Amino acid sequence: MIKLAPSILAADFNILGEQINLVENAGAEYLHIDVMDGNYVPSISFGMPVIASIRKHTKLIFDVHLMVEEPIRYLEDFKEVGADIITIHAEACKHLHKTITKIKELGCKVGVSLNPSTPLDVLEYVLNEIDMVLIMSVNPGFGGQAFIPETLLKIKDLKEMASRKGASIDIQVDGGISMDNVEDVISAGANVIVSGTSIFSGDIQDNIKKYKEIFKKYS
Repeated sequence: MIKLAPSILAADFNILGEQINLVENAGAEYLHIDVMDGNYVPSISFGMPVIASIRKHTKLIFDVHLMVEEPIRYLEDFKEVGADIITIHAEACKHLHKTITKIKELGCKVGVSLNPSTPLDVLEYVLNEIDMVLIMSVNPGFGGQAFIPETLLKIKDLKEMASRKGASIDIQVDGGISMDNVEDVISAGANVIVSGTSIFSGDIQDNIKKYKEIFKKYS
């Protein structure tokens, strides 16, 4: 099953609650929440108070993407405010395995994200310990960037690596995805699609409906 994870980084925060309701009613499976610390990436987005406030009003799976230096410091806090999946950047962890283990102990699913230039090798000894790999198809920190086409090969290579190691993982892709390129991303091996601008620009429910129609081709 291919899942859609709308990224609220592209939402209108003046009416965030309303837009989340639209996303949920249209059938999205996840809500992708980008947390940026101004250190690991230059931007600062939002943190625990915002997540706690929206958690009360939706049953969507909270897919919390931590673009945060040494995220192990904050894992309990994100669990407390309602994270279901916590994704960390391999590049931001001094001790990746320790951080993965801590997330699992908290009862959350674990994702590990890789920047476009980070090789898959860093996953070699943890792939069977995690639930999802997030392939960044733009450099993290800013919304609205163009998709980096070279990441399609990386998605294919990850799919082959998971098969070789017998790892049952979701492959999520985030960055510059639109209805014009999403089929290429799915064909490469992704099954969790993050999109912000192409969902929150215009008619949200119609945009999600169009994505879902594309997904049906691969069900």
